[in-house]
Amino acid sequence: MSTASPSTTLPQELALITSVLELMKQEQQLLVSADTAGLAELTPRKAQVVVDITALAQQRYQCLAAAGFAADDSGMQTWIERNGDADALSGWQALLDVTREAKELNRINGMLINKQLSHTQSLINAMRTPTSGGEAAVYGPRGQATPTGPSKRYVVG
Repeated sequence: MSTASPSTTLPQELALITSVLELMKQEQQLLVSADTAGLAELTPRKAQVVVDITALAQQRYQCLAAAGFAADDSGMQTWIERNGDADALSGWQALLDVTREAKELNRINGMLINKQLSHTQSLINAMRTPTSGGEAAVYGPRGQATPTGPSKRYVVG
């Protein structure tokens, strides 16, 4: 039984992370244009690619552990240094570079999502609180309109 090399999955991992990067660029455009239908279609695709990447990384970690190295990225770096495999080094560096780019794009997309959420929350608050202050909210917590007719306060006197 032959043992797979920790570098065996690198080309597939690189292809998948590149795919995620492209999906994240599409996601960014959809976020900027507030295209919720497009986001709803794209999100499951992106999630599946991330699952696939995770499975490949786990395979790589298992190969590293079987070879006596730490089952993590530092173990991969050590394995490459000890084996002197130029192709593995090149593939690993490419994977790390694209992963860094994807992390940065993810950070930016997260900021865009937070901005959209903040904007949406402001709109919801505006619908709940009338501009004349003090009066009952226009919409209740369940999204139902609250009557804002004449006050039912009684004047005693």
